[in-house]
Amino acid sequence: MPGESQYPAPPRESGESLHLAFLILPGFPMACLTSMIEPLRAANEISRRAVFGWSLISEDGAAVESSAAVSFHPAQALAQLRAPGHLIVLAPPIGRFANPRHAEGTLRALARHGTVMGAISGGVFTLARAGVLAGHVASVHWVYAAAFADEFPDIATVDDVIKRDGARITISGAAAAFDFALMLIEERLGPEVMAETACWFQHPLVRGYGVRQKIPARLAAATADMLPEPLASAVRIMSEHLQDPIQIADICAQLDISPRHLERLFKKLAGTSPLGYYRNLRLGAARQLVLYSNRPIKEIALETGYVSASLFRQRYRALHGLLPEEDRAKINMFRVEGKRPMPSV
Repeated sequence: MPGESQYPAPPRESGESLHLAFLILPGFPMACLTSMIEPLRAANEISRRAVFGWSLISEDGAAVESSAAVSFHPAQALAQLRAPGHLIVLAPPIGRFANPRHAEGTLRALARHGTVMGAISGGVFTLARAGVLAGHVASVHWVYAAAFADEFPDIATVDDVIKRDGARITISGAAAAFDFALMLIEERLGPEVMAETACWFQHPLVRGYGVRQKIPARLAAATADMLPEPLASAVRIMSEHLQDPIQIADICAQLDISPRHLERLFKKLAGTSPLGYYRNLRLGAARQLVLYSNRPIKEIALETGYVSASLFRQRYRALHGLLPEEDRAKINMFRVEGKRPMPSV
């Protein structure tokens, strides 16, 4: 009949509608928002059912500027929100509420009343500061992993692209947000609508729970999961010893290989020595703390295994092209809130 969907109702959650409230903080990554909303909109069109609804929320109901300097106009203030099915937070890692006591209390109240609390990208910091991730495992984008662990050492994390732990959903980035939207579509409208939605956007691979993030293998034309053994194990050991540096000889002993063999592998596949790779790995973690935290540079140097702040600054400039203080100041030229750096992915 005209106006009816071409698809039969799926056996699971048939007819159920879902409203998602997106709480946006200044400097939030715009791509994460559109990556969630657009597939839901398309699924409504494809199925000819208003299964998904959404609204934008800000702390005070006023317009919010995204990381791309595009302003969004929310429908209401956070205090006016009444128990949506899902509340998804989008924020830069150092995004802050103007009145954190009141706003974070509202988030805790919504969680107590059954709202599924979610976060995309840097929004995981907002949920953690509100206390609603206590006792839960969270997905954290690899760019923010060191800064998150530094601020919230008691919250367990994984490098999955999407992590659902009870009524908490954490999503690592924009592409993962698209994947999660497709998962919602499949739950409520079935696999046929989900597949057509994915094809509308030429999204070839739907990643679900348990899929790990792609993390670049520094100075190698590959991601970390593509490295062969024993190189992959060496990189893993290095990653586990960013704060307490381990000797290359000790890594070789753990892997039962010779230092010369490990040297050849790194030179061939990473273009540098094991020591050079390890140093750059530590400096990569240091840069996260420089950009996504307010920690003093001297503390960051110690946190990443440098007993001398001057040596740390020298190594940092050699790799990143500028001193850590200059790097932090440079990011402030683009997104500043109270002189705090606010980069987002």
